[in-house]
Amino acid sequence: MAQPNYLTPEGEAKLKAELSELKGPRREELAQRLRAAIQMGDLSENADYHKAKEDQSFLEGRIQEIEAILRNSAIIEKPASKSVVSIGSYVTIQEDGFDPETYHLVGPAEADPRNGKISHESPIGSALMDKKVGDVAETDAPGGRIKFKIIKIE
Repeated sequence: MAQPNYLTPEGEAKLKAELSELKGPRREELAQRLRAAIQMGDLSENADYHKAKEDQSFLEGRIQEIEAILRNSAIIEKPASKSVVSIGSYVTIQEDGFDPETYHLVGPAEADPRNGKISHESPIGSALMDKKVGDVAETDAPGGRIKFKIIKIE
């Protein structure tokens, strides 16, 4: 059996809202574009038709992707413990010479590093798993090997 897609309740709600939008208004809009393009006649040289078909393909692919994620999801309510890093934890770390940074450990489907959400499968995320406050973690990053200390777990 495949590993579950770990999602926070917010991540699940966001995916369900996107799925609803894609299956409703976006699908209808594409159907209208296709009907209009078909009415123009010769489909072999109709750029609007080909673009609408391409967009439809991407839309249906994203719908299938979201449905698969939701079908095999495990919802992370709250971490089991605030003394050990696990999926769902907010972890504040500090690398020597840098300001502390706080990350929320989430599943890969919900990861958004620019907004502080990192996957538990990422290099930093996997180095943090099962660590405690005061522990030093190391991992290989694109810029080389990094070491950071765990300051706080929430």
